[in-house]
Amino acid sequence: MEQNEWVKYKIEVRERLRAFALKILDLSEIFPEVTRGKVVNYQLTKSGTSVYANYRAALRSRSKAEFFSKMTIVVEEADESEMWLDLIIASGMINTDFVQSLHAESEELLKILVSMRSKL
Repeated sequence: MEQNEWVKYKIEVRERLRAFALKILDLSEIFPEVTRGKVVNYQLTKSGTSVYANYRAALRSRSKAEFFSKMTIVVEEADESEMWLDLIIASGMINTDFVQSLHAESEELLKILVSMRSKL
């Protein structure tokens, strides 16, 4: 992949992560107001928005080594977000098409981010 294509690709991923974070914020408004709902909501909202924030930080890296290091954090947060979404579905806490599609998107984003990190 040429440098220009790589930059475009990273920007596309950034925009996709931004959309994911916004959907996580939308989801955070529909959790049940019970203890487990509050705990999972808090954890998912933190990890789901952190993926976007840490990816933006990775884009400002000063070296490939720093980019790799920051991408490792991004992958960890993406994996945690996927886990919380899986748990939400498995527990029956919220089982809507919106959550199902968000979970599918989290799996796809995780694959993309792992691939990006491994290409360094």
